Amino acid sequence: MENRALGLLILLPFLLNFFGTLAAEETCSGTVPMRRRPETISITEFGGVGDGRRLNTRAFRNAVYRIQHLRKRGGTMLYVPPGVWLTGNFNLTSHMTLYLARGAVIKATKDTWSWPLMDPLPSYGRGRELPGGRYASLIHGNGLRDVIITGDKGVIDGQGEVWWNMWRQRSLRYTRPHLLEFMHSSDILISNVVFKNSPFWNIHPVYCNNVVVRYVAIVAPHDSPNTDGVDPDSSSNVCIEDTFISTGDDLVAIKSRHHRPQADRLHPVFRILHRKRSFGRNPEHLRPEHEHLQHRHRHPHQNQSRQRRIHKERQDIRRQHA
Repeated sequence: MENRALGLLILLPFLLNFFGTLAAEETCSGTVPMRRRPETISITEFGGVGDGRRLNTRAFRNAVYRIQHLRKRGGTMLYVPPGVWLTGNFNLTSHMTLYLARGAVIKATKDTWSWPLMDPLPSYGRGRELPGGRYASLIHGNGLRDVIITGDKGVIDGQGEVWWNMWRQRSLRYTRPHLLEFMHSSDILISNVVFKNSPFWNIHPVYCNNVVVRYVAIVAPHDSPNTDGVDPDSSSNVCIEDTFISTGDDLVAIKSRHHRPQADRLHPVFRILHRKRSFGRNPEHLRPEHEHLQHRHRHPHQNQSRQRRIHKERQDIRRQHA
């Protein structure tokens, strides 16, 4: 009896510490820090036009190409000013911030025939909806590190109705695209933006580590098929906090495989923290927590000289990779 009591006394500090840790409220703070980039470029410097009619796919791809190959120390922020920026699929790169100003809308094109295809995920073995490949997400990243998507309540609009109708009419050829997908990536922060009308799942981190989704609104009609909010898939250390989600399917769905893939292709999912979710009301809690990131408008002469410099840098990059 004395030995048992002595053992309990020895274990008591460890038990108190363990249960105290469980009781403490965990948050997303510090998981992925908000970084201030030393350089800012605007999508307009790459020919982008936010009139809702002109296609800006090339502008987004050229801007990301410039960030990727110039490799500024500390990274670069790509600023999207107010306007409607129609675009097809484009990829992100490491050490960048995509910043959507208040009134900025990145809007997906409805041209489904030009949408690029991707191989199915290894842990799925096929498309989620149909055999074969899948359509690439509107905004995509693979093998990246240190990526931030933020803004002042800017919107990423997938114009999903055309895809939903194809699903209803059973005319889909491949699995629908997500609005945002990261694969094999780490240190991802998504905050202060609105995701709207995704063709399929909205935010899909797969095979990722250290992902934070906070102060985000995700909306779609209640009858929109499979428009999940956030789907952490085969990922670890994912924190979802202070989110407003109102969609046609799951708000948050944790996934790890589909259709029984081979054992060596399985990826476990662990440490997913989800707190302070709201739904069924307006997302008034979105807050611009990053005022220091906001773009400062330049004098027209400064913009012209900056555009000439960027044009020269792009020519130099192409020569190096020719």
